Amino acid sequence: MKKKYKIAVIGMGYVGLPLAVEFAKKYFTIGFDINSDRILQIRNCMDKTLEIESEYLKSVLTHDYIELDDSKLGLFPTDNIHHIKKANTYIVTIPTPIDKYNLPILKNLLKVSETVGKVLKKDDIVIYESTVYPGVTEDECVPILEKYSNLKFNADFFVGYSPERINPGDKKRTITKILKVTSGSTPNSAKEIDNLYKSIIDAGTYLASSIKIAEAAKVIENSQRDINIAFVNELAKIFNLLDIDTQSVLDAARTKWNFLPFQPGLVGGHCIGVDPYYLVKKAQEVGYHPEVILAGRTLNESMGEYIATEVIKLMTKKDIKIKKANILVLGITFKENCPDVRNTKVIDVISKIREFGINVTIFDPWANPDVVKTEYGLESLNELPKDKFDAIILAVAHREFLDLNFSKFKKENSVIYDVKGILGNNADGKL
Repeated sequence: MKKKYKIAVIGMGYVGLPLAVEFAKKYFTIGFDINSDRILQIRNCMDKTLEIESEYLKSVLTHDYIELDDSKLGLFPTDNIHHIKKANTYIVTIPTPIDKYNLPILKNLLKVSETVGKVLKKDDIVIYESTVYPGVTEDECVPILEKYSNLKFNADFFVGYSPERINPGDKKRTITKILKVTSGSTPNSAKEIDNLYKSIIDAGTYLASSIKIAEAAKVIENSQRDINIAFVNELAKIFNLLDIDTQSVLDAARTKWNFLPFQPGLVGGHCIGVDPYYLVKKAQEVGYHPEVILAGRTLNESMGEYIATEVIKLMTKKDIKIKKANILVLGITFKENCPDVRNTKVIDVISKIREFGINVTIFDPWANPDVVKTEYGLESLNELPKDKFDAIILAVAHREFLDLNFSKFKKENSVIYDVKGILGNNADGKL
């Protein structure tokens, strides 16, 4: 294990910033991001993702790059690519999304590999945490590192893969409390990388036998969750037709020791709704069509339209005029108690409802209205409107919604639809 690590974490988002903060408590750490506004926020001890509290961030920050040397600890945030030249260990944590055709987008990951390659030195280590399909690290990133560094892989530099397991908004299972899978390109580098993570991860590490195994483990973690959620979403559709309460069925089934407690709902975000497509891409490359994975994706992708249709049916049964009706949607983020709106499937609900000529008001105390406007072209409120509505859809289970007095903003003849199943008998419909 190297005596003096100089770590550059590339990408200061949900994954990178918490990781950099933990490393900064023990090592010389540079946090790099091309978004200058994000770097300025971090320097001002603000984290818009709400993963790191201001005081905690302040305790590890340093603002003097010159003084940040081998003998000092701290996190130096920067958007200047030249600052990462001081590092000898590079950890890549940038997002790897999909395009409109559900194909993996790797261009940013490959561009970062090019950037790292230009500053790579003999005996340096590059570790990837971004979600990829098996083979990306060694087959696609390594050749770029070699090309731009003029160094030889596994002789002059080494790579590793350690999949991120951040759960946005979860204040119990924080980064140090989640077991970390690690891997390396040689037995010695694998052990070194494992020891490096072990030095900050209280929950411990699991050293995978190869980089491809670690890559594959990441994509199946979320693919498994996606399939299980698809199963209970299908159950919800069936039980609604049979006029059976889905939540009551799940409560009864959960009394068996080995029943998996998944809940129906919208599957969005940048992990569960995305990662399966990475595995699908690789499977299709080798001539296999993954039926179960794609079936799960298809069913989960249909849930926004299904929920919207169910709301319209309930309104029709109550003789509520559909065209120009006013509906309040509670929550626009992809999950509860989190400000992230990336790939939120609440948008699918809203889009379908608006096809009926219905006016939609969005209230979400967690979402940044400017981000919602930029991403989706929609207005979002941070304060409850004073109007009364023909229907209310509780789409996200933010803690602020648990004790809402719905009578204040629903019309006498109205519909309440509970996507998250938290309102009990107070809802007219639910999954």
